[in-house]
Amino acid sequence: MNELHHFLQTRRSIRRFKPDPVPAPVIKRILATAIFAPSAHNLQPWRFVHVESDLSKEKLGNALTEKMRTDMDAEGADPAQIQKRVEISIRRIDEAPVIILLCRDVTAIRKSEPEEEIMGIQSAALGGLQLMLAAHAEGVGANWICWNLYAQAETRLALDLPKSWQAQAMIFLGYADEEPKKASRKSVDELLTHR
Repeated sequence: MNELHHFLQTRRSIRRFKPDPVPAPVIKRILATAIFAPSAHNLQPWRFVHVESDLSKEKLGNALTEKMRTDMDAEGADPAQIQKRVEISIRRIDEAPVIILLCRDVTAIRKSEPEEEIMGIQSAALGGLQLMLAAHAEGVGANWICWNLYAQAETRLALDLPKSWQAQAMIFLGYADEEPKKASRKSVDELLTHR
């Protein structure tokens, strides 16, 4: 039991990856475990897109950064700062050995109510967490990236996705090329209330 707790507590977000490819059978095992996450009403709303070709990565990167550029420009950001953010974002997409786009199928819903939509979002997030834990079990680093929340239509268009697939996150996967810092967490006592 202590080993499992240690495993769960040692998962870290990895931001620098070795260029080594992640073998296809490893990716398949990671995804096969991800789908065992719990979901509201067992609707399993998660959908996964393995963004693997250089052309798809380029299209996705361009779509996300063009939207970022437009939004930052509208907010009055400094053009040099905008360019720097765009370049960093493109580099990170290029350097990620594997990108899994986590989507929520908006048709996987029981009733058209706001609470049911939130349940679907929560369920997709649980699928993403399960994916990251499965990657950790394989010795593969992962990082959850939310940029596409700001560019839903652009992401869907860039990757030619069904209209019902709503991008929730990109999960970058690869073998770590960094030693992540020890996690800083508040104590349980700070976060727990008894009634």
